[in-house]
Amino acid sequence: MKVLGACPLDCPDGCSWEVTVEDGVAVSMRGNKNHPVTRGALCVKVNRYLEQLNAPDRITHPMRRVGRKGEGRFERISWDEALDEIAERLSGIIDKYGGEAIWPFHGTGSLGYIQGLEGWSGKRFFNVLGSSLHDPTICSVSGSIGLKYTLGTAGGMDPEDFAKSGLILIWGTNPLTSGHHIWKFIQDSGAYTVAIDPVRSRTAERCDEHLAPMPGTDAALALGLMHIIVSMGAHDEKYLAEHTVGWDEFRPRLDDYTPERVAEITGLPQERIVALAERIAGTRPTAIRASQGIQRHAGGGMALRVLGCLPAVTGDWAIPGGGLHYSTSGHFKLDVAGLARFDLLPHPVRMLSQTRVGRDLLETTDPPVKALFVIGANPVGSNPDQGRVIQGLSREDLFTVVLEHFPTDTVDYADIVLPATMQPEHLDVIAAYGNLYLVWNEKAVEPPGECLSTTETFRRLARRMELTEPALYESDEELARTLLKGYDIERLRLDGFLKVPPRPVPVDKVQFTSWRAEKAGHDPLPSYIPPADTGTGLVLISAASHYFLNTTFGSNPELRRRAGEPRVTIHPDDAAERGIIDGARVLVANGRGSFEAIADVSDRVRPGVAATPKGRWAKFTNGSTVNATIAERDSDFGGGAVFHDNRVEITPR
Repeated sequence: MKVLGACPLDCPDGCSWEVTVEDGVAVSMRGNKNHPVTRGALCVKVNRYLEQLNAPDRITHPMRRVGRKGEGRFERISWDEALDEIAERLSGIIDKYGGEAIWPFHGTGSLGYIQGLEGWSGKRFFNVLGSSLHDPTICSVSGSIGLKYTLGTAGGMDPEDFAKSGLILIWGTNPLTSGHHIWKFIQDSGAYTVAIDPVRSRTAERCDEHLAPMPGTDAALALGLMHIIVSMGAHDEKYLAEHTVGWDEFRPRLDDYTPERVAEITGLPQERIVALAERIAGTRPTAIRASQGIQRHAGGGMALRVLGCLPAVTGDWAIPGGGLHYSTSGHFKLDVAGLARFDLLPHPVRMLSQTRVGRDLLETTDPPVKALFVIGANPVGSNPDQGRVIQGLSREDLFTVVLEHFPTDTVDYADIVLPATMQPEHLDVIAAYGNLYLVWNEKAVEPPGECLSTTETFRRLARRMELTEPALYESDEELARTLLKGYDIERLRLDGFLKVPPRPVPVDKVQFTSWRAEKAGHDPLPSYIPPADTGTGLVLISAASHYFLNTTFGSNPELRRRAGEPRVTIHPDDAAERGIIDGARVLVANGRGSFEAIADVSDRVRPGVAATPKGRWAKFTNGSTVNATIAERDSDFGGGAVFHDNRVEITPR
C-alpha cells in the first residue's frame, strides 16, 4: 500500500511524499514524483525520516522526572497517571495564580495545521483555561512585518516563476541546504545568478557571482543599488507613478547611499556594487530570493522592507519572473482562527514571546509563569541565550510538560514527558511557505508503544479536567474541514496536493511611505538600521546545517556522523591574527557564553566574519552550543530573534 503524506518540518518546500506500507510497517519513503515542486526528491535529512520512526531512543511512553532538573532521569508511568498529575497541577495553578500562569510554548518542530504550530494544535484547550498566548517570534516575524509595510503582504512571487527570470539574486539564503527544490526552477531559467551572502555557501559556489557583505548591512546595499539605478535613469518611471505611494518622499533618501558610502558600510568593493546595479538595470525580469536568515539582526525587518522596494524601482513587480520571494504563506486562505478558537478565551490575556523564554521564565510576574507546555519545540537547543533558558527551565517551582519524539536537551528539564506521534502516524495538513501548494498527510501506520497525536493528547486531557466545551473534542477530520473551508477537501485528499491561486503582490500599491510603520513607531520611509552588536571580535553567523533541521535529527547517528564535530569557519587573515591553525580546537566565546569547535580556516567566509552551523544538541557537545553566545534581544519589527547580530572572540584551546 502506498500512502501520500507531507513533510511537516520547518522548511519552505512542504514536500509531498509517498510512504510504502507492508504488513502495517512503513518500509520506504520517497518524494511524490507527481508534485510539481517535490518532483520525486526529498532532502538528505528527510531521506532518513523512517529511521526516526523506529529509532531506539524514541520516546514511546509517558515518563515522570525522578532526578534533578537537567539530569534527564525519568521513570515510566501510565497515561492515566500522567493525565491525573497534569490535571491536578494545572487546576492548582489556575486556582492560585489564574490561567495566565500557564504558557503553551509551540515550536517549529511541526508546521502541521492539525498537529503542529501553524494551526496552534491544542490551542482550544489552552484558550478555555485562559492561558497566556504564545507569540512565535523566533523565525520569520521581522521580515514578514517589513514586507507587509511595503507590499501589504509577506506573500511574494510564485517561486515557480523563477523559471522565467533573467537575473536572480539569491540574497542571504542557502537553498541547496534549506529548501533545495527552488533550485530546479532557477536552473530552468538559465538566468545569471548572484549570491549575496557573507559566507560562500553550497548555493553561492553554484552561482555565477558571489558578493560577501558584512552581516546586517543588506538594506544599505539594496539602497545603494537603487541609488545607482536611479542615477542611470534606469528606473521605471511609469510603474513608479502608477503603482507606488511615496516615491517622491523616498527618492531623496537614496542620495545618502552613494557607492562610496555603501562600500564602506558593507565592506564590498565599490566597483562590484556598481557592476551589480548595472546588471540589474539592464536585465528584465530580475527576481530576488530572500529567506529568514537575512532578517535575524537588529535591522532585519527593515532589510526586507527595503528589498521589497527594489523590484518597484525597476518595475519588476509587474513582470512574470520578476519581484521578490520571501514566503508564500500570505497566499493561503485558511481558517486558522476557526482552528484556534480565540473566542473561547474567558477574558483578554497577555502574550509571551518565544524569543524571550529566558526572560519570561525568570522575570515575568503578575502572574509568574508556573506551568510550561512545550509542543514541537526544543528551546534549550534553539533559543537565544542558552544559559538563561536553562536557568529558567531549572526552576523547581515551574511545572514543565514536554510533548516529544526524542530525549532532547529540553526534555531533560521536564517534569512530565508525553510521547508524541510522528507524521506518518497521524492525519495532518501542510501549507508550504516556499510554494503555493497545500499538501494532505494521510495516516499511514500505527504509532509505536503508547504514542498519541497532539490533538488526541489534548482531547484526553480535556476529559480528565472535565471540561465541557464541545469544540475540545472534535476529531482530526472535523478540524481539517474547519481549516479548509472553500477548498475541495476530497480532491486534496485523493491527489495529495492542491495549488492555491496566488493573491496580488503588492496588495494595492508599493508603499514607499507606510502609515502602518509610522503608527507602530518606526520610520515611515525605508532606511538602513545597522547591527546592534558593534563590539570587538568577529561577527558569527549560525546558519542552517546541511544535516540537521533546526535541532530535528540532532540525535540521528548517521546524520551526526556526516556532520562531524562542531566546526567554526574563520578567514585565514583572522586566524593568523589569533594564532589559529586549520583543524585546531578553539573556544568561541563572548560575555554571554561559549562553545568549543574545530577551526576550519578558509576563505569561504569574508574577513571579520565566522560561521558555524546550528542544530547541535548541547548534551552531545560538552553542554553548550552556538546559542550560548547569542543575545536574547529583539530585532526592529515584531520582536524577532537576532541570531546573526552576534560578535564573538575565537581563541585556541
